This record gives sequence, structure tokens and C-alpha cells, in this order.
Amino acid sequence: MPAISFQSVSKHYPSARGAPLKALDGVSFDIERGEFFGLLGPNGAGKTTLISVLAGLTRPTAGKVSVLGHDVQTDYAAARRVLGVVPQELVFDPFFNVREALRFQSGYFGIKNNGAWIDELLESLGLTDKAHANMRQLSGGMKRRMLVAQALVHKPPVIVLDEPTAGVDVELRQTLWQFIAGLNKQGHTVLLTTHYLEEAEALCGRIAMLKNGRVVALERTSDLLAAASANVLRFKIDGPLPPQFEGKARVTGRIVQLPAHDAHEIERDLAIIREAGLRVEDVEIRKADLEDVFLDVMSRHGDKTPAAIRAQSAQIAGEPVA
Repeated sequence: MPAISFQSVSKHYPSARGAPLKALDGVSFDIERGEFFGLLGPNGAGKTTLISVLAGLTRPTAGKVSVLGHDVQTDYAAARRVLGVVPQELVFDPFFNVREALRFQSGYFGIKNNGAWIDELLESLGLTDKAHANMRQLSGGMKRRMLVAQALVHKPPVIVLDEPTAGVDVELRQTLWQFIAGLNKQGHTVLLTTHYLEEAEALCGRIAMLKNGRVVALERTSDLLAAASANVLRFKIDGPLPPQFEGKARVTGRIVQLPAHDAHEIERDLAIIREAGLRVEDVEIRKADLEDVFLDVMSRHGDKTPAAIRAQSAQIAGEPVA
């Protein structure tokens, strides 16, 4: 029995143009028990809609979703007991302090006398010195930690993290991943959506990519990286890239990254750039990473221009768009 099962899940919304908007279109895949699984896609791909269906907050137009065998619609209470969801939005009760809020959250699941586990959550997430602080007094990063603690207070075997580190500092990201990775080693299943593709590459054993509500890739992370068609030439320049590289290059500020299939292609590309009067610095060749794979997959599925795909990838990676 898988930890999470999506079976032909679709979600359609009415549209003023007549044809319904397909937020999800026949999504099917299973997540096995104990997996650390990544769900990636550009903005509007359907990731949050899929999480909302999984959490029982949105009813699908068609299909079935189950958590450890419990249907999220017909057996909602049982499905919710085994699921812990960390949402994107900062939602908190302003009337309680941190410890009180965790005790109340425990009560929603019928759990009492779990002070030791609450203490462990506070310690692991760096909230111990905020235990008696009112929720309104917490910074954005501390509220984000609190969302994680609330999602885990009933010790769910299945954990869903919907962009948990968006807009937070490096310290919280490291603290959170150390804690979640430890829970995963203990057997907890983790489903992660993230804007930081390096996190997905480092943490997730298997990845699904969504685009326009459909699954366009579903592979082990290592297999996705191994299938990358080229290495990457990376360098800095002191001006705009020549137009012949439009749609081929990934540009972040002064840093340019180009596919590098062979030495002849590298020499040719660098010669074109130098002939344009640009100075090339800090040249290196690296292995393709998950962002390179993501760009390739997105460009092969759909009708978006390469420039638009690069812009969406930069949003996902948290980078400025050049």
C-alpha cells in the first residue's frame, strides 16, 4: 500500500471563455512509504491544487486520492490523522502563545499529555526561547517554524511540505532540513514542493514534474540527472549576450550558462562572445544540475518560448531574471 496515491485526478474550474480551466488533468502517480518525494513545476502548474486535494481542502472534479489507504474524501478523518501539511501561507491564531497553540493543535487530533514531544519540536525547530511568546510577536521566519511544528504535533507518518522555505533565511532552511531528513530516516514519508531546485536535488529520491496540470516527468532524481544531454559551460561577461544565444543561454546577472556538448561547441561559443567585444571571466564546466533538467523538460512539453521558460525557472530558483 503506497503512502500517497493519486489516481486520474482532475480539477476543472469554470472559465469566462466557456471552456473550463484545467488546473489538474488526469494526474496519476504513487508515493511509496518512506520516500522523500519532490513535486516541481512552474507557477500555475497545479502543484498547490494537488496538495489542496490531498489535504481534503479541494474536491477533485474526477479521480481519487488516498493516504495510507484512506480516501481523502470518503474517509477524511482517518486520512487527516495520518497526514501533516505545512501550507505556503502564514496562518496563525493571534490569541495564544507558541506552547498553547501546539497543545490546542494536539487536541484537534485527540492527543493529550504530549508535552515531551512538544518540547522536542520546539528544540528541534529553534523555538524553545519563544515557547511563551504570543504568536503575533513572532517574526515571519519564526511563524514559518511554527507552521512546521503544528503540522508535526500529532506525529503523522506522512508529511507534506508546500514550499516551506520560501522567503526564509539560510539558518531556518538548514535547521528544517536536518529535522525533516531525520524524520524521513525514521520512516516518515515526505512530499515536498519547493522553489529551490537545489533543495529538491539534494533531498528527494524521486521527482515528479507538473506542467499545465499534467505530469511531464516522473523519475528517480539520479536518473533525471544521468539523462541530462550535456554538461554546462559557465562564465561571467561584462555586457549583453549576443542575440544568437537567445533561447539557449541561462543568464543570471553577469553569469551565463550554456549547454556544453563538446570542446568544438565550447570554443565556437566563446569565440562568438569575444568577437562581440565582451570580456569572458571565470570560465568553468560543470555537470548538469536539476535546474538544467527542469528547463529541458519544460521546453519539451508545451508551447512556451525559451525566454518565458527561463523566466519561470528563475522564479522557481529564487533568482533574478536577466
